[in-house]
Amino acid sequence: MRERIFLSSPHMSDEGYEMQYIQEAFDTNWIAPLGENVNQFEHELAAKVGSKAAAALSSGTAAIHLALKAAGVGEGDIVFCPTLTFSATANPIIYQNAIPVFIDSDYETWNMCPQALERAFDKYPNVKAVIVVHLYGISAQIDQIVDLCRKHNVILIEDAAESLGTYYKGKHTGTFGDYGIFSFNGNKIITTSGGGMLVSDNEEGIAKARFWATQSRDQARHYQHSELGFNYRMSNVVAGIGRGQLKVLDRRVEKKRYIFEFYKKQLSALNGIEFMPSNTWDEPNYWLSSVTLSGKIRPIDIMDALEKENIESRPVWKPMHRQPFFEKYDFVGTDVSEKLFENGVCLPSDTKMTDEDLGTVVDIIKRLWWE
Repeated sequence: MRERIFLSSPHMSDEGYEMQYIQEAFDTNWIAPLGENVNQFEHELAAKVGSKAAAALSSGTAAIHLALKAAGVGEGDIVFCPTLTFSATANPIIYQNAIPVFIDSDYETWNMCPQALERAFDKYPNVKAVIVVHLYGISAQIDQIVDLCRKHNVILIEDAAESLGTYYKGKHTGTFGDYGIFSFNGNKIITTSGGGMLVSDNEEGIAKARFWATQSRDQARHYQHSELGFNYRMSNVVAGIGRGQLKVLDRRVEKKRYIFEFYKKQLSALNGIEFMPSNTWDEPNYWLSSVTLSGKIRPIDIMDALEKENIESRPVWKPMHRQPFFEKYDFVGTDVSEKLFENGVCLPSDTKMTDEDLGTVVDIIKRLWWE
């Protein structure tokens, strides 16, 4: 059996940047969720994407949770959320005892459809917040979504967990809304093994998020808590990994783009295969190279054929409104997200893949058309 080819696995820098910062944390005995690495990772990430402030947290999910809290979302409030996403986007809405309403995708971006969002505003004029996702590193039509949120005076939260390094019209995704979040989970374009970041130009909001994330401990000699708190701060060791990874982000984006272009060149001629959208306004990070199928070959055929060769792939996200936990909540749209789920597959996009690895994946897929 060949060595496993992963969908997207951690990739440390060749220079060992991460170990330098980790060693510094050990040498100074700053191992807890405090320290220079945490402070500098927040500063460096904010500078990289062009936000005024950032809070390093234990996960991207925690970042969404605190963004919702900062937006004032509470019990019974309506929050619009894309249906085509991972459950971590929607779960924090439930944490706040709020009510998700799921919005369909468009084929132009695979992300939240502005027309469906506008219909949702007509149906739910008292919505409290909107969460938009930049799926697989493709930016949503964020200008239109921002305009709709401003028109209705609603807070916009960008889930850019999959799109660090993606630009929309020359500006980083995650920086258009009132709050943006990034994830450093093990499969993301850069990783800290786990962790996330909340960014915003609202410096007071970020300071408040840091307070909540540190158990809402008041300024007092004794332990005093006037608000509900959370244990959400990132550790100094984990932040050290993040600082090292941030140095190679541009390289990782370049390799992800190379992988996408390799697949596109080799597979586009196959009948019934279409690659995820590319738009003139969008500079994706190509986190996962994904395709949809319209012929006799189905996603399960590709996934099974690859798995037999010890190669990982996976379906496109199953829409939230079709998930057992979330199916009781409203959905606004048609069937775009369901079609993308039924016909989509994410190809292995690991930045450690060689041309030989990529060629193996291509050959396995082509054989399905030749058989």
